[in-house]
Amino acid sequence: MAHADFISRCESGVDVGRSSWRTADERRVADLVREFDRADAEHVIRRAWEIFGSHVKLATSFAPEGVLLIDTVARVAPRLRVFTIDTGRLHEETHELIDRIRKRYRLQIEVYFPERDAVERLLRREGPYSFRESVEKRRECCAIRKVEPLRRALADARAWITGVRREQAPTRSDAAIVEWDAVNERVKINPLLHWRQSEVMRRIRERGLPTNRLLELGYRSIGCAPCTRPVARGECPRAGRWWWEHSGPKECGLHR
Repeated sequence: MAHADFISRCESGVDVGRSSWRTADERRVADLVREFDRADAEHVIRRAWEIFGSHVKLATSFAPEGVLLIDTVARVAPRLRVFTIDTGRLHEETHELIDRIRKRYRLQIEVYFPERDAVERLLRREGPYSFRESVEKRRECCAIRKVEPLRRALADARAWITGVRREQAPTRSDAAIVEWDAVNERVKINPLLHWRQSEVMRRIRERGLPTNRLLELGYRSIGCAPCTRPVARGECPRAGRWWWEHSGPKECGLHR
């Protein structure tokens, strides 16, 4: 299928995940798991570009993992596309970092926002802090501000690259370096899966890369401003996300 035809089908609402590529890509995962097992991030990203070309995209929220992956992409696959989701409630410090990264790498970042009408309906019906009333309402907010934009971001992709690491949260302990993302029906690639936080930060320092200023204030996992706070030493990095929820997975729905 030609690229132009692929884009046309995306825009017309055809489920590209069930196109002729789907079966081939799903079967390819097992081979990629064997090839990428314990491979360094540069090899994984270079091969992802060789295999999928313009149909692989790097997703980033500009956490240290994302910054490190952007720097790696710039080194080994500079034409690989990078996207982020701006929920409309990000910290100012996150926007500052995005601008620094954009200028440093002369990078055209694809920014996806929530659908305006969906956000307006939510705020009119529930108010600005409904996500603190229950897990269900928080997930509704995440679905509107994050999950739906991700669906649009991946509409013209066969594979996506993330900064997911097993160490980040118990919900990610069974992730694989290459997975078939059954929700989005795309190949999902996690080049830093086996890395520890100390290794990520060491590489950040070695390369002199910028990071979010909130990290200096004790933030370990940075999402929307009203849903994120610093964590104490020794706490799980995601303990500062939706801290009013005392049980259940600390996930927004992007990585399920």
